Amino acid sequence: MLRVELATQLLRIRTLVVLACLAAVPVLSAFSYASEAGHRNGRQTGLFGASPYSALNHAMASMAFIEPLLLPIMVALPAAAIASSDREWGTLRYLYVAPVSRARLLAAKLGALALVTAIATLCVLTAGLLAGVAVYGWHPFHIVGAPNLTGGETATRVLAGTGYCLLCMLSIATIAFALGLLLPRGVEALGAAVAFVIAASLLNGSHALHAVQLVLPVHYWQDWTHLFDPSGTARLSTGIVVQIATIAVATCAAVLVLHRRDPAA
Repeated sequence: MLRVELATQLLRIRTLVVLACLAAVPVLSAFSYASEAGHRNGRQTGLFGASPYSALNHAMASMAFIEPLLLPIMVALPAAAIASSDREWGTLRYLYVAPVSRARLLAAKLGALALVTAIATLCVLTAGLLAGVAVYGWHPFHIVGAPNLTGGETATRVLAGTGYCLLCMLSIATIAFALGLLLPRGVEALGAAVAFVIAASLLNGSHALHAVQLVLPVHYWQDWTHLFDPSGTARLSTGIVVQIATIAVATCAAVLVLHRRDPAA
């Protein structure tokens, strides 16, 4: 079942277009700032200011740029499709007759969801890294206002940041997946997931709603960028707990929907 789900989703033109769009952003960005290679990017600070110094700098800056809005939307698209495709194509009832248990079907879909989300996230990093090597070269990771990182420090922080980003994207992917099972059509689930990301981002920008922000997964999505501050410290534990809680709640909702509704509904 997992192989079928992956073959069905990854080979679709829509998924390939999504991956191409994600890869295009860091590539175009690298070439647009090619004249800044080896120098600070204007007066910007943080990852964006250090982006032209090396390939890894550019890759992590690309992730920081894409993660807040574009990547969640692109992740939600295949997630909603994975959840709703069998029902929309009219094959869900036949899967149950085959017989394929609902637990097995859900496990395959969740496995495909995790792999597709990982592929989308790594697509950004890979494209940023390759474009960075071509334009900026392979140099030590530079932090504005601090010494360059050693190889070990770079590997630790990049892996921690990438893992945290992936966990954050899994939270919105499971939300879109649950909506795809709940709502009649996949496009409605995608619209609801995008609306959630936009609304949560707007709420997260309001200082008067701090109590609401604390329960929003979006509020913690950029915490990993502090790994690359001059202090090199980032408090990721709360964000990890919130993302895992979001994934657990959305997965439980998906289980309830799949086990209680009619296969063709």
